[in-house]
Order: sequence, then C-alpha cells, then structure tokens
Amino acid sequence: MERGMNKVVLVTRKTRLHELIQKYNTMEQARFYIEHLGADFTDYLREDKRYREAVEKVAAAAEKYARVQRIDRDFLPNMLFGEKDIVVAVGQDGLVANVMKYLDRQPLIGINPDPARWDGILLPFEAGQAEKAIFKTLAGNYAAKEITMAQASTQDGQCMLAVNDLFIGLRTHASARYDITWNRETEHQSSSGIIVSTGLGSTGWYKSVITQAAGIASAFGGREFKAGRLSWDAERLIFVVREPFPSRSTGCGIVFGEIGERDDFRVLSKMPGNGVIFSDGIEADAIEFNAGTEVAIRMAPRKGMLVTA
Repeated sequence: MERGMNKVVLVTRKTRLHELIQKYNTMEQARFYIEHLGADFTDYLREDKRYREAVEKVAAAAEKYARVQRIDRDFLPNMLFGEKDIVVAVGQDGLVANVMKYLDRQPLIGINPDPARWDGILLPFEAGQAEKAIFKTLAGNYAAKEITMAQASTQDGQCMLAVNDLFIGLRTHASARYDITWNRETEHQSSSGIIVSTGLGSTGWYKSVITQAAGIASAFGGREFKAGRLSWDAERLIFVVREPFPSRSTGCGIVFGEIGERDDFRVLSKMPGNGVIFSDGIEADAIEFNAGTEVAIRMAPRKGMLVTA
C-alpha cells in the first residue's frame, strides 16, 4: 500500500472548553464563569484532554498509511472532498451526520473519542481501533451501511441535504405560514414548522415529536402508540407538522405521512421574513424560506456510506 497515493481527511470539532475560551478569551475567565455558576470546570478539562488525545492517536494511525488533512467542522461547507478520499470523523454522533451530507459515497469512519461519555450510535470504533479500520478501508476490505438522506430543493436552484432531518419554518417561536402539498392535496397551514426525517433521524427529533403526541393522546384516552423506527437505508422519508393551528383559513388535514420515491411533497412559503430551511440542527447553514419560495422534498440521489467493520 503506497502511502503517498492515499489521503485521509480527519474531521474534528471544537470541545466545550475550546468554545468557552473563544468566548471568554482566556482559560482563567472561562473557569471563573463556569465555577461562578456552581458547575464542575474539571469536567470540561477532562473532556478536552480525552478528545485531544483521541485525535492525536487517530492522526498517528492514519499517517502510517496516508497523507492526512485535518479540517474543523466549521469549514465543511467549503471543503472539496476527493473521489478517493477516506474521511474520519472524531467526535459525537452529530459530527458524523454533519460530515456525511458533504460526501458523495466516500467511506466515512466514525471514531468515538470518549465511550464513557458518548453513546456513539454512529461511532462504531474507538481511537485504539482506528488504525485497523483505516487500513481495511484503504484496502477496500471493509463493511459499510448505506444511509438514506433527504434533499430540499428550491425553485431558484438552492439545494440542501440532511442525514437526520430537515426543518422548514420560522427562526423564531412565531407561527410559520405556508401551503403544504402532499401528492395531489394542498392545504394552507399555520404551525411551528415541519420536520422531515430520514431513517437515521427516526430516533431523533421525529421521535420526540411523536412521543409528545402519544402522551397527549393517552391523556385523552386515545390509543397508545410509539414512534416507529426506520432502517438507515429505508427508501422513504417521514414528515410531521408541529403544532398545526386550525382556523377559518388554515387546516390540519396534512400533518403526518411518508414521502416515497414517487411522492410529491412541496411547501410554498407565505412568510414575509425569517423563514428558514436547515438540516441536522445546523441553523447557521440555512436556506432562506420567505414568501414565494417553494421547496420540494425528496430522497437524495446519493447515499451516505458509514464504515461499520
């Protein structure tokens, strides 16, 4: 295996300690802020130390077999990944989701830097297992799961992918107003926004919304139900309208359903300002969704590839 022909992109994220120091300028001021609130600052130090150690262990393992490029999560939107790049994300599950939507079938290896702290559903490897995982992936001798992603496309050419979910609504807590079309039915609505979930995201935000609905239904004597879990490669998406408001001009007939390959799902904004579409909880990287903008939601044409063994 020729090292010079291989490239590993190592994606990291700032720790809580790093973000505190950025905000308060020095370690001492960050410590004062946290301890003034009665919190344990040493936990921030332990987390940061464990994370940095894990990153260096993974980097050292990768450098044995490939050229290594390090990139912080914040710079992902501007990163151009090579067709044959191997991508390694060291962090929490959310980092894996953030990285995957910028890839085009490049294999992604998720590394859990602190198994005692993070569950790591999308992080099948620990730092000590990174070398074996990287070697097998570079050799093409690896197992991977395909991940279905969602895609939001506006009529003016803007496009956004989601690994977990899309949010369509307002930046604020005010009601979003829009026309929703599902196949051949259209309805004017006022709500707290729409969530479109992938199979991977069916255990996240979608599950929270369904759990709330189930609790309310149970309190009123309704039938008990639970949020269903889709497989990561399920060939469909699920949408949920949050807190739809019935009135003379707004309806609540289209509040839940699936979006398959042949289904037409569109939303037309009726909001003069502050309308947004964002994915996977990253509000800073959003599409403006103001009056006249229409978005079509469907499954993305490409899949994510998460290395599992």
